[in-house]
Amino acid sequence: MRLFTGLTGKTRTAAQGAVVVVLMGSLAWASVPFYDWFCRVTGFGGATNVADAPSDTVLDETITVRFDASRERGMPWTFSPVEREMEVRIGEMGLAFYEAHNPTDRPVAGQASYNVTPFQAGAFFDKIECFCFEQQVLQPGETVLMPVSFFVDPVIVDDREGQHIHTITLSYTFYEIDLPEEFEQAALDTGN
Repeated sequence: MRLFTGLTGKTRTAAQGAVVVVLMGSLAWASVPFYDWFCRVTGFGGATNVADAPSDTVLDETITVRFDASRERGMPWTFSPVEREMEVRIGEMGLAFYEAHNPTDRPVAGQASYNVTPFQAGAFFDKIECFCFEQQVLQPGETVLMPVSFFVDPVIVDDREGQHIHTITLSYTFYEIDLPEEFEQAALDTGN
């Protein structure tokens, strides 16, 4: 490399090594946001889209949406879909609910991760509102219904891979996270 001319052998090797370390560190740091962007744009890995409003176009064709729920090991809540599946017209806004219950004697915070299968469907599955967009905190013994509103983009019927999708499964996994500071302080104040 021209950049390192005039340096002795050991110094040049050390400088080249430092450049490689900085370059690899930069690539590693950028890989997470790049991968997230890539998944959202392509639907890769079952990542879904977020929409500001429902679709303007509603087709007569229908698609079945199934709902799945799981918890990460150690998550004390119970968590399940209220309905296991629904049939919606393509482009029509659907509204589904999941039920979560905190059976413990302490507040528990959770965050949901999600995906859809088949993975190709992610590019056509648009969420308008979802409990997964925010942390959830359930008080001791609390049970809540959490909504998700969505639609399947009508372009799915003209897509080479999408046109063969007749069922989409929306899956959520809840995992426990640290209690937000304001809830933690409230729990200390009440003795929980």
